[in-house]
Amino acid sequence: MVRQRVWIAGLVQGVFFRDTCRRVAVAAGVNGWVRNLEDGRVEAVFEGEPEAVASLVEWAHEGPPRARVDSVDAVAEPAIGEAGFAIR
Repeated sequence: MVRQRVWIAGLVQGVFFRDTCRRVAVAAGVNGWVRNLEDGRVEAVFEGEPEAVASLVEWAHEGPPRARVDSVDAVAEPAIGEAGFAIR
């Protein structure tokens, strides 16, 4: 199991980014959470099998159809055993 924390900047709030992220993560079997930040970015944590987590990080570079992603910063963290995927 691996864990990645990502910060996504651009037009990522008010475009169903969090809801779509949750649906994509659940479909991929990835656990974690996603939330809006006060500075307009979205922060997410993806935890699961390496290939599945990598696919979510890749998805974050595009986001849902109405989003415009300008940048994605990702850092690896130790896996902690997240269960499910939540919108915070």
